[in-house]
Amino acid sequence: MADLIPGTELPELKTTPDRFLTVRYAGASGDFNPIHIDEDFARQVGLPGRILHGLWTMAQVARAQTEAAGGPHALKALSVQFRGMGVPEAEVTVTGTVRDVTDGVALIETVATQNGIEIIRNAVAEVEIG
Repeated sequence: MADLIPGTELPELKTTPDRFLTVRYAGASGDFNPIHIDEDFARQVGLPGRILHGLWTMAQVARAQTEAAGGPHALKALSVQFRGMGVPEAEVTVTGTVRDVTDGVALIETVATQNGIEIIRNAVAEVEIG
Protein backbone atom coordinates (compact mmCIF):
# COMPACT_ATOMS: atom_id res chain seq x y z
CA MET A 1 0.00 0.00 0.00
CA ALA A 2 1.36 3.42 -0.99
CA ASP A 3 1.68 6.22 1.59
CA LEU A 4 -1.19 8.42 0.43
CA ILE A 5 -0.37 12.00 1.36
CA PRO A 6 -0.75 15.12 -0.82
CA GLY A 7 1.77 15.11 -3.64
CA THR A 8 2.35 11.35 -3.55
CA GLU A 9 2.58 9.76 -6.98
CA LEU A 10 0.95 6.35 -7.18
CA PRO A 11 2.98 3.49 -8.59
CA GLU A 12 2.41 3.33 -12.36
CA LEU A 13 0.11 0.57 -13.52
CA LYS A 14 1.12 -0.77 -16.91
CA THR A 15 -0.89 -3.36 -18.77
CA THR A 16 -0.98 -4.50 -22.36
CA PRO A 17 -4.37 -5.72 -23.57
CA ASP A 18 -3.94 -8.78 -25.77
CA ARG A 19 -5.52 -9.05 -29.20
CA PHE A 20 -8.49 -11.05 -27.88
CA LEU A 21 -9.32 -8.83 -24.90
CA THR A 22 -12.10 -6.93 -26.67
CA VAL A 23 -13.91 -10.17 -27.53
CA ARG A 24 -13.62 -11.49 -23.98
CA TYR A 25 -14.68 -8.14 -22.53
CA ALA A 26 -17.68 -7.98 -24.88
CA GLY A 27 -18.86 -11.27 -23.40
CA ALA A 28 -18.25 -10.12 -19.84
CA SER A 29 -19.85 -6.68 -20.28
CA GLY A 30 -22.59 -7.50 -22.77
CA ASP A 31 -21.29 -4.74 -25.10
CA PHE A 32 -21.06 -6.42 -28.49
CA ASN A 33 -20.75 -3.22 -30.52
CA PRO A 34 -18.87 -4.32 -33.67
CA ILE A 35 -16.24 -1.57 -33.23
CA HIS A 36 -14.93 -3.69 -30.37
CA ILE A 37 -15.08 -7.16 -31.94
CA ASP A 38 -15.03 -6.88 -35.76
CA GLU A 39 -11.74 -5.63 -37.24
CA ASP A 40 -13.18 -5.09 -40.74
CA PHE A 41 -16.24 -3.22 -39.49
CA ALA A 42 -14.11 -0.98 -37.27
CA ARG A 43 -11.91 -0.04 -40.24
CA GLN A 44 -14.95 0.56 -42.46
CA VAL A 45 -16.24 3.19 -40.03
CA GLY A 46 -12.87 4.99 -39.95
CA LEU A 47 -11.25 3.49 -36.89
CA PRO A 48 -7.69 2.12 -36.87
CA GLY A 49 -9.12 -1.32 -36.06
CA ARG A 50 -10.97 -2.75 -33.08
CA ILE A 51 -10.93 -0.40 -30.10
CA LEU A 52 -10.96 -1.12 -26.40
CA HIS A 53 -14.13 -0.73 -24.39
CA GLY A 54 -13.93 2.52 -22.44
CA LEU A 55 -15.17 0.72 -19.36
CA TRP A 56 -12.24 -1.72 -19.56
CA THR A 57 -9.88 1.25 -19.54
CA MET A 58 -11.79 2.77 -16.63
CA ALA A 59 -11.42 -0.54 -14.79
CA GLN A 60 -7.63 -0.20 -15.11
CA VAL A 61 -7.88 3.26 -13.51
CA ALA A 62 -9.91 1.75 -10.66
CA ARG A 63 -7.37 -1.07 -10.36
CA ALA A 64 -4.51 1.41 -9.94
CA GLN A 65 -6.40 3.13 -7.11
CA THR A 66 -7.31 -0.07 -5.29
CA GLU A 67 -3.78 -1.47 -5.55
CA ALA A 68 -2.38 1.74 -4.07
CA ALA A 69 -4.95 1.85 -1.27
CA GLY A 70 -4.72 -1.80 -0.22
CA GLY A 71 -7.80 -3.30 -1.86
CA PRO A 72 -11.13 -2.66 -3.57
CA HIS A 73 -12.85 -1.84 -0.28
CA ALA A 74 -10.97 1.49 -0.20
CA LEU A 75 -12.37 2.91 -3.46
CA LYS A 76 -15.37 5.07 -2.54
CA ALA A 77 -15.94 7.02 -5.78
CA LEU A 78 -14.46 7.35 -9.24
CA SER A 79 -15.18 9.76 -12.06
CA VAL A 80 -13.42 9.81 -15.43
CA GLN A 81 -13.54 11.53 -18.79
CA PHE A 82 -13.05 9.31 -21.82
CA ARG A 83 -10.86 11.30 -24.20
CA GLY A 84 -9.33 8.88 -26.66
CA MET A 85 -9.59 5.44 -28.15
CA GLY A 86 -7.47 2.63 -26.84
CA VAL A 87 -6.43 -0.27 -29.03
CA PRO A 88 -5.41 -3.86 -28.26
CA GLU A 89 -1.75 -4.87 -28.18
CA ALA A 90 -0.42 -1.50 -27.01
CA GLU A 91 0.56 -0.78 -23.42
CA VAL A 92 -1.80 1.31 -21.28
CA THR A 93 -0.17 3.27 -18.45
CA VAL A 94 -2.16 4.62 -15.52
CA THR A 95 -0.60 7.32 -13.35
CA GLY A 96 -2.01 9.20 -10.41
CA THR A 97 -1.14 11.84 -7.85
CA VAL A 98 -2.75 12.47 -4.48
CA ARG A 99 -4.25 15.94 -4.62
CA ASP A 100 -5.71 16.19 -1.11
CA VAL A 101 -6.45 14.19 2.02
CA THR A 102 -9.38 15.16 4.23
CA ASP A 103 -10.99 13.14 7.01
CA GLY A 104 -9.29 9.92 5.96
CA VAL A 105 -10.21 10.21 2.28
CA ALA A 106 -7.58 10.83 -0.39
CA LEU A 107 -8.52 12.54 -3.66
CA ILE A 108 -6.35 11.14 -6.43
CA GLU A 109 -6.07 12.68 -9.89
CA THR A 110 -5.43 10.04 -12.52
CA VAL A 111 -4.64 9.73 -16.23
CA ALA A 112 -4.51 6.68 -18.51
CA THR A 113 -2.33 6.94 -21.60
CA GLN A 114 -1.60 4.75 -24.59
CA ASN A 115 0.89 5.54 -27.35
CA GLY A 116 1.40 9.01 -25.85
CA ILE A 117 -2.33 9.86 -25.97
CA GLU A 118 -4.48 10.45 -22.89
CA ILE A 119 -7.36 8.02 -23.33
CA ILE A 120 -8.73 8.82 -19.88
CA ARG A 121 -8.05 12.13 -18.22
CA ASN A 122 -9.47 14.34 -15.49
CA ALA A 123 -10.15 11.19 -13.51
CA VAL A 124 -10.63 11.68 -9.78
CA ALA A 125 -10.86 8.88 -7.27
CA GLU A 126 -11.90 9.09 -3.64
CA VAL A 127 -9.99 6.49 -1.65
CA GLU A 128 -10.40 5.77 2.04
CA ILE A 129 -7.09 5.56 3.86
CA GLY A 130 -6.01 4.62 7.34
